[in-house]
Amino acid sequence: MSASEAGDRIVDEDWYARDLSGTAWRDVTFVDVDLTEAAGVGATFEECTFRGVKFNAASFTECAFTACVFDRCNFFDVTFERCKLMGSVFSNSKLDLVKVERGNWSFVDLSRADVGSARFDGVRFREANLRELQARGAVLTGCDLSGADLELANLSGAALLGSDLSAVDPRTATLDGAIVTPDQATVLVESLGLVVRPV
Repeated sequence: MSASEAGDRIVDEDWYARDLSGTAWRDVTFVDVDLTEAAGVGATFEECTFRGVKFNAASFTECAFTACVFDRCNFFDVTFERCKLMGSVFSNSKLDLVKVERGNWSFVDLSRADVGSARFDGVRFREANLRELQARGAVLTGCDLSGADLELANLSGAALLGSDLSAVDPRTATLDGAIVTPDQATVLVESLGLVVRPV
């Protein structure tokens, strides 16, 4: 367990390469903390707020960030493996070269976030707020996007192979050059009201 208690604030600390494995945090506010190259296995953060925090090159495995707020944070080259971020909100944060393998990101708020250089493999985004998501050229393979809000999302050139696209409306999302399978193309066409029949 961490030494901090609910309601604590941790401000302007250098936690470079710190091992956060097994720690637990609840309702703690982190402000301008440097978590560059930090790592953690099984760490939990519940209802925490991160403002101006640097997560650059950090690596998290089987960690939980539930109902957290990330405001003005930098996630350059961060790896999330089998992590849970349910209900977390990303605001004005940079997610360049983020790599996410599996994990549950249901109900997350990534509206207007730029994830064009990110890679998401097998991630659950059920009921997520992805409105106006800037995912041009991103990799979103094998992801569960059911029930997600993708209105005005830019998925141009994105690799969407194996993802559930039932919530994608081609009339409101941009899909130019997106890479999909024939079955996924059928789902998108049927969402326009067309009936697909074999010749």
